[in-house]
Amino acid sequence: MTDAPGRTPAASARFAAVLSRPPRTPDVPPGIDPDDFRLALLEDTYEVVAGLELVTSALVLDPPDQPDAEAVTWPGTPIVREPSLTGVFAALHALGAEAAAIIAPDAPDLPPLLVGKLFRALGSAPSAACQAENAGRGLVALAARLPLPGWLTTALHDVDLDTPDALARLRAAAPRPGLMPQGPGWHRLRTVDDLRFLDPGLEGWENTRALLEGHPLTH
Repeated sequence: MTDAPGRTPAASARFAAVLSRPPRTPDVPPGIDPDDFRLALLEDTYEVVAGLELVTSALVLDPPDQPDAEAVTWPGTPIVREPSLTGVFAALHALGAEAAAIIAPDAPDLPPLLVGKLFRALGSAPSAACQAENAGRGLVALAARLPLPGWLTTALHDVDLDTPDALARLRAAAPRPGLMPQGPGWHRLRTVDDLRFLDPGLEGWENTRALLEGHPLTH
C-alpha cells in the first residue's frame, strides 16, 4: 500500500484492531466445539491484521477477561479492554494512533487489501467502512482518523459492528455526503450457512480450515 504524499496518515500511526466479542449463541457446525470455532476465526482474522505492513495490530477484548483470546496474539500486541467502539478508538489514539480500523472477529479470509483500501480512503474522508455482504449485514470493518469527529462519536453511541444497518445509520449521521465512503464489501461467518463463502482455493484462514477438515462447507 503506497501513501499519497501529504494525504494519508503516517503509516507508523495506523492501528488495526480485531474485536473479540464472543457471541451469546454461537452457530457452529455439528461436532465442532463452539469455543474452538470462535478462537479459530479470531486467530485467522488477527493473523490478517498482524500481517499488514506498516500497521500496528491490536486486540480488543469485550468482556475484558479473555485469556484464550489473548493467547492467539503475537508478543507485544496492544490489548484494549473497552466495551464501546468510541472507547476503542480513544484507547488506540492514546497509544499513538492517528488512524485506526476496528475489524470484526469472524472474517478469517478477509483480504488484507480491503483493510488497506479503508486506510487509503482516510486520505480524503474522516472515516470509511467495509459492509458485510451476507445476511445480518453489519460491518466487517470500520476505519477512522483520530480523534473521532463529534458526529461519529455521537453516532457510535447506538451503533456497533453488529448493527444490521450500521452503514446507513452512520452515513445518515454525517453532516454531509462523502464523510463515510464504503470500501469493497466482504462476508462474516456468523452462521453455519455462511461457511459457503469460504473458498478452499484461497490462501489463509489456516486455523479455521484445519478445524473444518472433514466437515464439508455448506453450499
